[in-house]
Amino acid sequence: MSDQIAIIGAGQMGNGIAHVFAQSNFPVTLIDISQEAVTKGLTTIEKNLDRQVKKGTIDATTKTTTLANIKGETTLEAASTATLIIEAATENTQLKFKLFTDLDRIAPPNAILATNTSSISITEIARHTNRPDKVVGMHFMNPVPVMKLVEVIRGLATSDETTNTVTTLSKTLGKTPVEANDYPGFVANRILLPMINEAVYCVMEGVGTPEAVDQVMQLGMNHPMGPLALADLIGLDTCLSILEVLQTGLGDPKYRPCPLLRKYVAAGWLGRKTGRGFYTYA
Repeated sequence: MSDQIAIIGAGQMGNGIAHVFAQSNFPVTLIDISQEAVTKGLTTIEKNLDRQVKKGTIDATTKTTTLANIKGETTLEAASTATLIIEAATENTQLKFKLFTDLDRIAPPNAILATNTSSISITEIARHTNRPDKVVGMHFMNPVPVMKLVEVIRGLATSDETTNTVTTLSKTLGKTPVEANDYPGFVANRILLPMINEAVYCVMEGVGTPEAVDQVMQLGMNHPMGPLALADLIGLDTCLSILEVLQTGLGDPKYRPCPLLRKYVAAGWLGRKTGRGFYTYA
């Protein structure tokens, strides 16, 4: 592929996005602030590829080729030749604004700057660049190698050409792109996070245990995973951040984060990544 892809952030979303691009034979640069974070991201990709080989969804040659398509770097300047840069850093507004200001300076003039944000305004992010027409949301779902959806979010100034390019690239990855307009939470999290928040209220108010709440939604509503187990997978800090964006952006008290969710985040009980959330993990 002629497109050069740079991914900013080697965490669970960033390494997943790098994985699917590299598996589709794109050259990928995976960038994070420390070599430790980059190495951890590359190790996760290799483990996930091993899982695919074991399941028979890919062969050993594809695994080797995929890993060869990825290089790790620790400076933003490594994105200077990319035609598409996807930011997948922490869901922090000021951090994203700074990253896009820096990437706008570093990236080639024709490069598209995409963000994997799950809730922050694309229009606002674009304002921190001199190319708002080339800024777009590409919201992948977790786990990226498995989930088919890519929410493609247009900011106020995003061009048709930019939207069409990322839509086509998403299809090349075997994903299904669905276009959404730039409102807080877009489609996925505007619907998902209030459900998770209500599940937390059910636990706080003693309506049911986490296990009971999740079983009701799995067995009664045919959800593959209960909302509290899903919150642990997403990260409770990320859930809290998204709810705060929804509450601020839409001005409706129905998006107020549950006090128990705030308490868990304050305690550092963030879900799977810390070993404890609504459930305890080894």
